[in-house]
Amino acid sequence: MESKQQLKWLMLTVIYPLITGAQFSMSKRDISCPKENLSITGGSFVLSNGYSHGSLLTYICPNGYYPSVRSRHCQYGLWTSTTKIIKTPECKKITCPNPRVFKNGEVIPYKDKYYVNDTTTYSCPSDYMFRGSAVRVCKPNGKWSGSTPICGDNIDHCPDPGVPPGSSRAGNMFNIDDKVTYRCESPLTLIGSKVRVCQDGGQWSGTEPQCYADFTYDTPEEASDAFTNTLKTNLAFSQLHEKEQPGKKITVDQDGILDIYIAVDASDSIKEKDFDNAKTTIKMLIEKICQLSNLQSYYPVSPNYEILIFATDVMRINSMRTFKDERKLISLLKDLDDFSNESKGDKTAANITKVYSEILESMKMEEINNAMAFSETQHIVIVFTDGTDINIYIQYKQMKELVHPKSPLFLDLYVFGVGDDVYQEDLNDLVSQKDQEKHFFKLQDLAKVQEMFDHMIDESTSVGLCGVVWEGLENKRSAFPWLAQIYIARQKSSMCMGSLVSSSYILTAAHCFLEGDTPDKITVKLEKDMVVKVKKYAVHPEFNIRAKQHMGIQEYYEFDVALIQLERAVKTSFNLQPICIPCTKETNAALKLSEREGTCRKHEEILMSNSLVEAAFPSEMDADNSPKAIKRITIKLGKYRDACVEDAKKAKGINVKNASEIVTDNFLCSGGNKPRTDHVACKGESGGATYLNKKGRVIQVGVVSWGSKDICKGKNKFTSVEDSRDYHINLFSEKIRSFLKKHLENDDIGHPLTFL
Repeated sequence: MESKQQLKWLMLTVIYPLITGAQFSMSKRDISCPKENLSITGGSFVLSNGYSHGSLLTYICPNGYYPSVRSRHCQYGLWTSTTKIIKTPECKKITCPNPRVFKNGEVIPYKDKYYVNDTTTYSCPSDYMFRGSAVRVCKPNGKWSGSTPICGDNIDHCPDPGVPPGSSRAGNMFNIDDKVTYRCESPLTLIGSKVRVCQDGGQWSGTEPQCYADFTYDTPEEASDAFTNTLKTNLAFSQLHEKEQPGKKITVDQDGILDIYIAVDASDSIKEKDFDNAKTTIKMLIEKICQLSNLQSYYPVSPNYEILIFATDVMRINSMRTFKDERKLISLLKDLDDFSNESKGDKTAANITKVYSEILESMKMEEINNAMAFSETQHIVIVFTDGTDINIYIQYKQMKELVHPKSPLFLDLYVFGVGDDVYQEDLNDLVSQKDQEKHFFKLQDLAKVQEMFDHMIDESTSVGLCGVVWEGLENKRSAFPWLAQIYIARQKSSMCMGSLVSSSYILTAAHCFLEGDTPDKITVKLEKDMVVKVKKYAVHPEFNIRAKQHMGIQEYYEFDVALIQLERAVKTSFNLQPICIPCTKETNAALKLSEREGTCRKHEEILMSNSLVEAAFPSEMDADNSPKAIKRITIKLGKYRDACVEDAKKAKGINVKNASEIVTDNFLCSGGNKPRTDHVACKGESGGATYLNKKGRVIQVGVVSWGSKDICKGKNKFTSVEDSRDYHINLFSEKIRSFLKKHLENDDIGHPLTFL
């Protein structure tokens, strides 16, 4: 019925001028829409401007329900809708995507549909390892709580990537360069990565897909966690290409090298009263970026801004060039305050194509103005829209070709879909697709966007960056900014390795110290020509190298960890950055996990999920304070661990039948030449960090402790033989974590860490 009325009205608007020879001149203000047939079963509706032309009718349902028709628009005397209306609109129950796609295991209960507050439990057979959430609850936003449950056998290079609820996966091979492809059940929309590739480092490219219904939204808390983590990374990486001059410290250009373009939709589909909210949203975003910049462990970042408000036309509050010339954020905010609703011109539709074209033109002007600076600039585009016009592929492609012909690091495109009629699938395809980062968000309205910003800066997100390394620079030290070398002066001097785990603590091995060693005898070498004095050191209280001599174990290395506290916190720089350690909020951010997702168990799942885990540890320092060599190893877990542990009985000074008396669960094991050949530790490398490179960050999972055989002399150097093994203190061990927590959470000199 409604479609026939629309067709009739369209014919009148075309035929009337042809018959009369005059322009169709009926005033929009004189046209009203009918008051009949607007109700919704089980709900109600509100009007933005009564029954007048341009008024927006929005349907409202109780919690746990959604309207079959979201809204209607009064246009030339007719109520239009993006949803075809066949029968009276109704409030329907919110459902969560089908969880029965769970592979290799069992999901209980088995139901046709799952509604809000329904609970599901997951389990695996004994020959599979379970990862993810064993219990999940259907949430009011149409998503399941927790993370995707997975039953994996962990025999491939990459862990099983799982099958998220509501989706199906093509591809069951998980070795290097293998691909898996996802699609969602109709009518759900896939948000995230449709295709993922198993990479060299044992992780999957892209981000895990999710299946969204039309009524599915991101909560402000979810969006805040994801957006904050990626934005913090961008603020850090924006300084990657600052110049370093010989003999001088790195300096940050006063103009900064971070260009941020912010565009907000203010079309008719955005309610009139929300126009001021749109301006407030921009100001809140800038404020949060400033706060995040000040929280960085690096040099402060001073971003440049261009702000656009768009409808059918695009209005610049300022240009990027003007901002760089004037460098006055206060003036920019005043111009934003002075911009009125009437200033935006024709506001019928949201012309995203044009706003992207305008941003692209600004970028081209910046390249013309200074091509060298442009090539070293991080570009961030943030668009808030209801998504009514999404034909921007050409501009998107040109922007990528202009900004990052060499590296995708330099361009980040974010889109916040706001409202009911977001073209979520198309917008998801036009944002940055970076590993483990989310760039498309869907929120109910601008009020929810602002609520998201409220969550962005609090104690849970204001944590220091860790594990960031700057590879590819001429200065090799910048690739190992956490590396420490420890000298202890005594009659027979000793050397060990260590790692900077906070701004004032070095993690190393307990056996490096002897009774009578005092802080004044300890020298810590970090950055070149840097003198670091030691305040105190602490060894694990249960470490006792002689504890099992009576059993035939001459040297026992259980709990072989120690912490050195420096007299002063180091000032972080390219050459001085802490490594990440698991089960902390700092590492939570590095792994791009939300506060709710982040648990110690989740960290272990991500980092130690395979039977063979590729890892490394450093040798002693070279003249440039980088390692002379990087020792590549595979940590043996699952079916490979027993043989690795058993070789401990072959070590000199050990005479026991049960290898578990020597190597407990507090140790990780590496070495040998099956199924591949590892490197082994040499004298002076005890206390070094056993680490993984995960999601672009370096995370320490162990401390080099002791080995079963010394093979570092002669031609062999440090290539393992069949039974040469190394044992590393496991940082996931509860007793090791409690020791670290006691000291690192109560740091009274530097930046305390926060343990989960």
